Amino acid sequence: MQGRINTTPVPGLDALAEDILRGVGGPENIESLTHCATRLRFQLHDGSKVDQAALDALDGVMGTVPQSGDRFQIVIGGAVANVHSKIINLPSMSRSGAARPQSDADVKAAVRAKGRGRFAWLDNFFEYLSDSFRPLLGVLLGASLIIAIASVLDALGVVDFRAEDKSATWVFVDAMWRSVLYFLPIMVAYNAAKKLKIDPWVGATVMAAVMTPNFTGMLNAGSKIPGVTTTTNDTLGTTESVAHVFGLPMQLNDYGGQVFVPLLMVALLALVYKALQRVFPENIQLVFVPFFSMLIMIPVTAFLIGPLGIWAGNGIGEGLSWLNNNAPIVFAIVIPLLYPFLVPLGLHWPLNALMLQNINTIGYDFIQGPMGAWNFACFGATAGVLLLSIRHREPLMRQTATGALAAGLLGGISEPSLYGIHLRFKRIYPRMLVGCLVGGVIVGVLGGVDTEAFAFTSVLTIPVFSPVGVYLIAITAAFVTAMALVYFSDYRTPEERAQANAERDAAEAAAHAEATAPASPAETEAADDRELVTVGAAAAGAAGATATGSTATGSTTPAPAAAASTPLSAPVAGRVVGLDDVEDPVFSSRALGEGVGIEPADGRVVAPVDGELITVADTGHAFGIRTADGVEVLIHIGIDTVQMQGDGFDVHVTPGQQIATGDPLADVDLDKVRAANHPTVTLMTVLNTADLTAVEPHTGQDVGAGARVVTVRR
Repeated sequence: MQGRINTTPVPGLDALAEDILRGVGGPENIESLTHCATRLRFQLHDGSKVDQAALDALDGVMGTVPQSGDRFQIVIGGAVANVHSKIINLPSMSRSGAARPQSDADVKAAVRAKGRGRFAWLDNFFEYLSDSFRPLLGVLLGASLIIAIASVLDALGVVDFRAEDKSATWVFVDAMWRSVLYFLPIMVAYNAAKKLKIDPWVGATVMAAVMTPNFTGMLNAGSKIPGVTTTTNDTLGTTESVAHVFGLPMQLNDYGGQVFVPLLMVALLALVYKALQRVFPENIQLVFVPFFSMLIMIPVTAFLIGPLGIWAGNGIGEGLSWLNNNAPIVFAIVIPLLYPFLVPLGLHWPLNALMLQNINTIGYDFIQGPMGAWNFACFGATAGVLLLSIRHREPLMRQTATGALAAGLLGGISEPSLYGIHLRFKRIYPRMLVGCLVGGVIVGVLGGVDTEAFAFTSVLTIPVFSPVGVYLIAITAAFVTAMALVYFSDYRTPEERAQANAERDAAEAAAHAEATAPASPAETEAADDRELVTVGAAAAGAAGATATGSTATGSTTPAPAAAASTPLSAPVAGRVVGLDDVEDPVFSSRALGEGVGIEPADGRVVAPVDGELITVADTGHAFGIRTADGVEVLIHIGIDTVQMQGDGFDVHVTPGQQIATGDPLADVDLDKVRAANHPTVTLMTVLNTADLTAVEPHTGQDVGAGARVVTVRR
């Protein structure tokens, strides 16, 4: 094998995808295509059409593995996801008469769908929300940090951030962050339409129509325009204007910052758009489907959906005002529990008018204090995610959580946390709500919290709340509670954590292999964790050869006397064989390092060494262990048993667990493995063989679980 693992796109990736497609017999020969951590996995119509020699010769292909049943694997390494994406999106794939291959995500989604049950609509709803906002994370963070900087300057007395007579400089600074928040409905409409697989520009256009100067001009000019009448809402202190269009009354609203309206609008637009696609022939859809979609949905949005969103928000505001006047203790608890559901839908915006009205009429506001409990519970949950991302070495999530936490604590902005993290991981919300409840109860029991200023609930504005001691206790309790619950129970499910750790280990392995690979290709080999991942740092070793200073075969090569040794015990009882006798080219080539195979006598699998359990396959067929002195061990039960999807595998451990030699890892139903036509041989290899002095397998013996079968010398 040649090449090395690389987790980033490399020059010529498009050409590599084309060459691989030709090598497997073209798009018409592909029945399905998925990938694991390091391999492309083809199900072909005719395996005899594969040009294996040509594929092996490709720069970027580490090796090929023909399998029975017209299955074929190509070992790529850490860049496998990029190569898979390139192949799937080749023009020739879309033009072929064959059914479009399933992506890896498609396959996993199909498996998950079997257990979604009657609450599948809730999963779909959260996915719709998440995918509508996730692409906006970058600009939301940018706007939030601008607000945070301005808030710091406001707290230091450099500028009055909310003054009516600010200079042109600060008016311009306002425009820098308001551009994101004001036009958020158009951006959300674009993403939501894309999520529902309709033309995203149609969604953006429909939403933009009610935000143009022409539309808002009627609102701003009020009764000066014939056909427009204006009234005042006594509760909120806001004005409401109605325009008579074609003789029909149309409520005028400022939709800047509204997200509930575009989400509802696009859901209806998708039904209209797809219905029109069925009506018009394909050759004229480009003109008439967008035309009629706009002709129908712009009036529906202006007359019905837009006002509906505003009415819903105003109704909530009036209800909260009544609740605060009649049951203030209940109000202090309800507000922080309600906000986590109002903010994602944009229904919290009308409450800003109520806050300002309270300050103008009674001299203080009663909403922002309890709202602080929600905000700081939100930020606490983000802090828990940040701590976990540091613990599990997840740079992307660490970057996301750091930016969201900075925007929250300094700017009081919850959207980056919500849209970037919380709505993506449903385990966070219940834990965050506990923090909201704790903070709200403290506010209510201790008599409430008020403020005489309209302030972002950040650490910089704590002094504006009164009593400041009560407010500080409440937000601290909310923050710590949510943070602790998220950190100790994780924001990922055990299966998601195992997969995330697997992807991380593969990326780290790739980076390590890239940094430490020898100059000679003959000495270079990157690690591949079969169907799972590599564990920890890179495991590199030449295929079928010995890396410098390490033993590739046998147990007779003497080791240096000074070398420290680590014994590896048999994970199962049975007959020990060498990797040359294993019916898998990847293992027998030592691409996964030196080790042994054991034909198991029973299905009890135990830990072969003391260490940390780095990875556990969600299918239960593979485990990765790292010892205290850095030896990386892979236990792989059977060949191609990942296809059993965990059936017959009873796992007893979780990732991150410290284990001792002999601790039970899993119980395997070997009869089920055999019935599925998979070899039962259990493989144990040392992934970082190339970094060690020697790895000595002891083969040709019958052993019980726990007997020494490999000696590792450092």
